[in-house]
Amino acid sequence: MVAQTEPEVEDNEGVQEHLKEAVEGTLRLKRLLSEDSQASQEGGSTKKKRTTTRITDQHSAKVTSLMKKWGVEYDVVLQYVLEGAEAEELQMLENTNWKPDPYNYQKSAADLTFVHLANSRERQLAGGGPLDNVSAFKWKWKLDASMDGILRALPHKELRYVMDTYDGTKDMKELIEEAKQSEPADGVGTSCMPGAPGVASMGRFNRLEIIDATADAAVFGDANLTFALNLAKHRKSLGHVGRVIATTFESLEVLRDRYKEIDETIAVLQELNCEVFHEVDCTRIAVNHQFKGLEGSLGAVYYNFPHAGAVGGFFDGHPVVNWRHENLMRLFFRALRPFVKPGGLVKVASNQGAVGVRYSYITGGARENEFDHVETVPFLQWSLHRYGRAYGDRRDAYRRPDKAENYNCQRADRDMVYTVKFNPSGKTMPPQSIRLPPTLSTLEQCQDGPFANAVGEAHSKLAKQLHERFLIECSGTHVG
Repeated sequence: MVAQTEPEVEDNEGVQEHLKEAVEGTLRLKRLLSEDSQASQEGGSTKKKRTTTRITDQHSAKVTSLMKKWGVEYDVVLQYVLEGAEAEELQMLENTNWKPDPYNYQKSAADLTFVHLANSRERQLAGGGPLDNVSAFKWKWKLDASMDGILRALPHKELRYVMDTYDGTKDMKELIEEAKQSEPADGVGTSCMPGAPGVASMGRFNRLEIIDATADAAVFGDANLTFALNLAKHRKSLGHVGRVIATTFESLEVLRDRYKEIDETIAVLQELNCEVFHEVDCTRIAVNHQFKGLEGSLGAVYYNFPHAGAVGGFFDGHPVVNWRHENLMRLFFRALRPFVKPGGLVKVASNQGAVGVRYSYITGGARENEFDHVETVPFLQWSLHRYGRAYGDRRDAYRRPDKAENYNCQRADRDMVYTVKFNPSGKTMPPQSIRLPPTLSTLEQCQDGPFANAVGEAHSKLAKQLHERFLIECSGTHVG
C-alpha cells in the first residue's frame, strides 16, 4: 500500500507556487522521517506518520493473518513489507500456497516476500527487455494481437501519425486510412523518410538520438560528466541550437577529489556552450535556483543508471533500503513535469535485472506522471553508449567500471535504455504516491544486514544512524 497524503502543515522550502506539485512528494517524505525522529526523541509514538498510509482495519487484519499463517508473527520488517502491499497483493498471498522459505540462509522472510511481490507486479507489465515502439504502443492501449501485423506493415509517416493521434476511442482502421491521407509533419518526425519501414525508422530515431534540435537537453546524475560531453559533441555535429545542461549530484570539490580530470572535462563542455550545474538532486529541481526559468524548455532528458546510494551491509533489493530506489524514480518523473515540453523524451538507462532501481520503477514512475513508455532500446545499440561510466561514489577515486571492471551481477548485454514521452493530459495531478520508509522502531528491531551482529546499544545506535542518513538523503544530500 503506497502512502497517500493528508492535510498537514507545509514546509515548501520557498518553492514557487506553480512548482509546488513537482516537489510535494519529496518534501512529504522528508517531513515523515523528521516527525518519526522527533517522536522517538520525545519518547512518543509515530502514530501520525503511520496514519498517512491509511491502512484499514481489514488490511491490518490480513497482514496479521498472513504472518500467523507463516509462523512469523513477530517479524516487524515483514510486517512493514506487508503493510506496504496493495490489498490485491495480500489477497493473492492469501489465495496461494506461497510463503517465505524459513530455511533460506541468504534472505529473510521480509526480503523474500518483498521480491516475490515485486516479481508478481512485473509479470503484469510489458517486460524489462528490448521492446520496440509497436509492442510498447500495443501494451499501452491493450490492443489485440491482430493489430500487430497491421501496424508493423505501416510506413514511417503513417505509423508515427497513428501513434501520435490514437486516443483509445477512434477506430484503428479508420485512423490508418486517415494517416495515409495526412501530410508529413515538419521538424523531427515523418519529414525524414516518410515512406521507409515504420518500425525500423522510429527505432533508428531513438538509437541515433535524433531529438528536437531547438529544445534544451538536460543530463542528471552524470558523475564525471563524460556522458554530457558525449551528448554535447553529438548535438554540435548535428547543428542543434538547443542547450545542453549537465548536472552532477556532488559538489565540485568532491568531484575534484574523485576525478582528477574533472576540470578539463568541464572546460571542454563550456567550450561547447554546455552549462554545468553542481549539487543537483534530480527529485528536487523545483527548489534548485539553477533551474529557475527553465520551465517547459527541456525536449530531451537523460539519467543513466540511477541509484539511491549503497547502504553498507544491505543488498540494494532489501526492503529496508529499497524504498529509496522506488521513490527516486517516482519523484524524479514528478519533478520533471514542469520542465519538460509536451512530447519531450526522457531516457533512463538501467540493467533489466537491477534489484535496486528495478525496471518497473522506471516505467511505473513514468506512467504515474504521464510519461508514456514508447520503446526500450538495448544500451549497446544506442549511439551514445560509449562514455566513461563511473560508480558515482567514493569508489571512483581508485577504480572505475569502464576500466576493465563490471558492475556486480550485471551483464552489459542486459543494459537497456527505457524511453518515455511526456504526454500531459492537462488534468490536475493527484499527490505523488510514495513508498513509505521503515520507522525507527522497525529499524531498531531489524536483524538483517549490518544489524545481524549488532546487539544492545550498538544495535540501537546503528538504527538511529541509518534513520538519520535517510533523513539527510531526503533533504538532498548524498551520503556515500
